[in-house]
Amino acid sequence: MTFDDLLERAASLAHPGGRVLLGVTGAPGAGKTTLAERLVRELNGDGPPWAARVPMDGFHLADAELDRLGRRDRKGAPDTFDAAGYAVLLRRLREEEHAETVYAPGFERVLEQPLAGAVPVAPEVRLIVTEGNYLLLGTGAWARVRECLDEVWFCELDEEERVRRLVARHEEFGKPHDEAVAWVRGTDQHNADLVAGTRDRADLVVPASALVTRAPDRTRRAPFAAR
Repeated sequence: MTFDDLLERAASLAHPGGRVLLGVTGAPGAGKTTLAERLVRELNGDGPPWAARVPMDGFHLADAELDRLGRRDRKGAPDTFDAAGYAVLLRRLREEEHAETVYAPGFERVLEQPLAGAVPVAPEVRLIVTEGNYLLLGTGAWARVRECLDEVWFCELDEEERVRRLVARHEEFGKPHDEAVAWVRGTDQHNADLVAGTRDRADLVVPASALVTRAPDRTRRAPFAAR
């Protein structure tokens, strides 16, 4: 499997009858955001945008609320998100008449806080790629998320490399090395173990080899209407 194969599969999901939602999941540090961003960028190419990325991380609870709940030290666990709100947005994006732009929340990694209204989804968008850890979790409000998605892909990465990337990411956004390692081995690993248990529910398991960087080809990724 190559990244080109993934592009072809994602493009083939789109159809004239309405919007299609593709989910990208996997453990923390497995490459979900990288894959989702690259898919959207290359599907859109240089033409009018017809694909958009809507991250699950926009539904993180704010730190002030996590402090109130006593869950700040477990930030990133399933109960530290507004899962019900996320499911409602996905259903809205999928089912409503799209006469105007819908705004989704984003996530600012430097602040480690959600940002309301940061992700515009224009009426012309026909493929939405959403990525996050818990798209296949079958408990609580998370079970409603899977019902909104046409396909879900699971990113699988060598565990040593995944941990290395995750530590580096925490350091990049301000954590000292020892604190980053402790967080990855504790909170992040607990979440990763939970996500690993959802792998078998995915429509496709994406190997690390499919995430290899390549020169973009912007000449053939046209929206469904042009094919």
